[in-house]
Amino acid sequence: MLKKGIKILILLVVILAVAAGSFFYFRYRVYYSHGSYENMKIFKIEKGEGNGAVSDNLKKEGLISGKVYFYYYMRTHGMISKILPGDYELSGKMTIPEIAATITQEQNKFLKITFPEGWDSKKVAERLSSKGFSGAEFLDIVKNPSYDLTSKYSFFSLLPRGISLEGYLFPDTYFFSQKLTSEDIVRKILSDFDNRFAPDLRDEIKKQGKSLEDIVTMASIIEREVKKEEDKKTVSGIFWNRIKNGQPLQSCATIAYILGENKKQYSFEDTRINSPYNTYMNKGLPPGPINNPGLSSIEAAIYPKETGYNYFLSDPETGETVFSKTLEEHNANKSKVGL
Repeated sequence: MLKKGIKILILLVVILAVAAGSFFYFRYRVYYSHGSYENMKIFKIEKGEGNGAVSDNLKKEGLISGKVYFYYYMRTHGMISKILPGDYELSGKMTIPEIAATITQEQNKFLKITFPEGWDSKKVAERLSSKGFSGAEFLDIVKNPSYDLTSKYSFFSLLPRGISLEGYLFPDTYFFSQKLTSEDIVRKILSDFDNRFAPDLRDEIKKQGKSLEDIVTMASIIEREVKKEEDKKTVSGIFWNRIKNGQPLQSCATIAYILGENKKQYSFEDTRINSPYNTYMNKGLPPGPINNPGLSSIEAAIYPKETGYNYFLSDPETGETVFSKTLEEHNANKSKVGL
């Protein structure tokens, strides 16, 4: 009987040990486990998604180690109905409690903001203001960037010190934390430009003997003039040839920039405005970019297409770019489209 009692006791101890081990293992997985995705990513929770769908997506994205652990934590902490739809920045390095705390608090949501190609810094600032950020602070940094800010980006080694950031605010869709300062936002946008401005593009600019400022300024004009990628390369060829031949660019985009408005046809008086940005009155490129061009416009400025064309116009009805070789042909095309 004694031996039997000892065996039962040992069995109970083993069962308790296994149970305790399982409990502590489960608890560890709930509170301290990590997902497989180590970097930060934007995780979107759609309106109407419940705890099950959220846990499924977290697991699929490699942000948690197991759905059951996440569900258990949310259930035992009364957070099942507290998940908020929105965009959040998460990482598999975060624990389940950290992820749960993030997706149940309004201030942790990331705002999705798109800056279209060809917008100038003023428009970017206006959109930031509409989303609750300080557009005025942002503009002040853009106009007067500190060396401490610009020195952190490799492409600034190709630019003069003290230059405005106009032209280098890369147009893209961004996710900004509501906690970001204006300088944080500028840093994020400049990092995007730095990453997109590939080494082969930098090498080609040096090979051509041009400066980055020249390229971005030209790209900003091309961005405003035409939309199709192939047309951009052709227009780039026309403009660079005009500079090479000592002719003024005669870009309506620069007149629109000076006036602050778009017109179907600019008057002779408009083209006589006294401004360094007036490319009808002044030869060469204007003092700097007139907007923030996209990558296709930057590439067009770097890789112009040589053609026999010398003139172009945009059809005000269709937006199509119409090219011509002679002034007579160009004037005839203007008449055709009602310019």
